[in-house]
Amino acid sequence: MNRRTLIALLAFGPSLAAAQIPLKAALSGRASTEVALNPPREAGKPAPKALVVKVDYGQPHARGREVPTELTTVDTVWRTGANMQTALTSDVDLVVGGATIPKGAYSLYTVRTASGYQLIINAVTGQSGMQYDKSKDVVRVPLRARPLGEVRESLQIALVPAGDQSPQGLLTIAWGKLELSTNWSVK
Repeated sequence: MNRRTLIALLAFGPSLAAAQIPLKAALSGRASTEVALNPPREAGKPAPKALVVKVDYGQPHARGREVPTELTTVDTVWRTGANMQTALTSDVDLVVGGATIPKGAYSLYTVRTASGYQLIINAVTGQSGMQYDKSKDVVRVPLRARPLGEVRESLQIALVPAGDQSPQGLLTIAWGKLELSTNWSVK
């Protein structure tokens, strides 16, 4: 469609223009997962603001293709999502996979090594997911891997709280036929 046709369509209203231009679903979108942590409430005072641990990520969809080769190729760092980097923000100090992470903002990457998978927590934030600076790694923690019974079409990252309402749980990354996980808790 040339520019003149598009201008003519827009002149007759957006509904006519939309009918003439087929819509396509985006290859990825944004998704997030968060856990709210409620501080103790003092009698006679308003409830304090919840503290939040959140992961925000680009959510790619397989659409018939294989899960990225970065998850199957040894020593290739994967941005753990699509487009912008995956961001972990926390209002509290955390322990992730046994490593202490001070409250703040971080980016998350994943790498498969000869001995298994690792979650990389990196200090650089706000960049494209393709920009990775190893010198800014805060820590690398091991991830447990397990096969999934059904194919997960879309990447899903979750902060799964423990069932007893304690400030701890699992961080899971699932896509295709693979789920990676590690423990998290409030320090």
